[in-house]
Amino acid sequence: MKKPLALLAALLLTACVATPPTTPQVAQVKEADLGLTGAEAPHFPGEWWKAFNDPQIDRLAALTITNSPTLAGALARMRAAQAELAVNQAEDLPQVTLDGSEQRTLFSRDYIIPPPYGGSYRWFGSLTTNLSWNLDFWGKQAALIAKARGSADAAALDAQAARLALSGAIAQAYINLLLDYQYGDIADATVAEREGILRISQGRFDAGLENGSAVEQAKSLLAIAKADQERYSAAREMDVHAIAALTGQGAGAYTTITRPKPNLDVALPLPDKLPADLLARRPDILAARARVEAAVQGREAAHADFYPDINLAALVGFQAIGLSNLISANSFTMGIGPAIHLPIFDAGKLKAQYARSTADLDLSVADYNGTVVNAIKQTADAMTQVRSLAVQRARQQEAVTSASRAFEIAQERYRSGLATQLPMLTAEATLLQARSSLAGVAAQGAQQRITLLLTVGGGFEPAPSETKIATQDIRHD
Repeated sequence: MKKPLALLAALLLTACVATPPTTPQVAQVKEADLGLTGAEAPHFPGEWWKAFNDPQIDRLAALTITNSPTLAGALARMRAAQAELAVNQAEDLPQVTLDGSEQRTLFSRDYIIPPPYGGSYRWFGSLTTNLSWNLDFWGKQAALIAKARGSADAAALDAQAARLALSGAIAQAYINLLLDYQYGDIADATVAEREGILRISQGRFDAGLENGSAVEQAKSLLAIAKADQERYSAAREMDVHAIAALTGQGAGAYTTITRPKPNLDVALPLPDKLPADLLARRPDILAARARVEAAVQGREAAHADFYPDINLAALVGFQAIGLSNLISANSFTMGIGPAIHLPIFDAGKLKAQYARSTADLDLSVADYNGTVVNAIKQTADAMTQVRSLAVQRARQQEAVTSASRAFEIAQERYRSGLATQLPMLTAEATLLQARSSLAGVAAQGAQQRITLLLTVGGGFEPAPSETKIATQDIRHD
């Protein structure tokens, strides 16, 4: 008994292919070097858009998340990854099969079965229950399970990222619709003002106080304002089309989408510095990190391929020549013992697989680093934009107030004959520009606040296991 065990040990130690010295080349970016010095990011409710206090956006956001093909695809990929994990977990447990066969066989005259069976056609039957169990001495199956778990975690986080992106997309589209309504309001007001300018110019012309060019100039400006009315009307329709598409609806939904009424000044608790927990709050970063861990485990599984696979195999059942003999005590058979697969020569296949798994790890680390750097840029840009647009909005409001007074004064002076038409038209053009800029800045401010909320993972609450994924180090061996 000692000699077979000694032989087995020698085989395990000497028959393995030499492990290549391949090591990862890409290092994970260090959190200490990223400048995440702010307090932890504020926590937002999952349905963060309800803060705008607009029932219509609540309804549209719910439809978007329910009907989106993008989210449906992400969820399908998550289910596929979870099923793959279940497959790998099952491979770690004993496998039992029932195999049966009955064949009409010509037995060789010169083989192990003597006459009268040898050299004759007989029925040969087998009915066995077989057991196999991968003992996983080198941790290969455990690494494959961990790899599949990492992939499943990443797929689930991808679905969370898709949900977050969709909620942001519908909110941004909703604000675009509001902005085009506001631009339409400005166009309506401009039409009314230019109709008044035309009446004044026509009255002065009729009284002989103005020439015909002033009347034609007023008519031209009125036509331009009416063209703007039509342009913004078309823009609103296209915004409605985009919103309906985001919610997974067709043309039948167009008439159900009315003018937005969100509270754009809602005080969302947004950060003013890069949050210290940014890497643990964004689902896309956590998904990238889960893929790194999956790649680490995939490399370990490839490393274990250089060692023997040792399985436990057993069978119990019946084998017999002749149909009538199959189910009988004399046909009973059984067996149990180890099954060993030793890699000895494979023309470099295992080394190539190990090198590929190392390259996969480098790629996943590079993707993670890129995701982190991009997330920090997005967050920093959004914070800068939120601060700047708040100041711009205050200045634009001052500009609208002053331009309104200037236009009123110029209009009255022209009506009274104290000035020409040109100062009034100049003041009116300034007022139009100030109004448009104010509407645009207000909408951009709301959009940037949404963007900042999304860049810090607003509405997503990572599970403790996901937070752990974001903080663990990559193992390099």
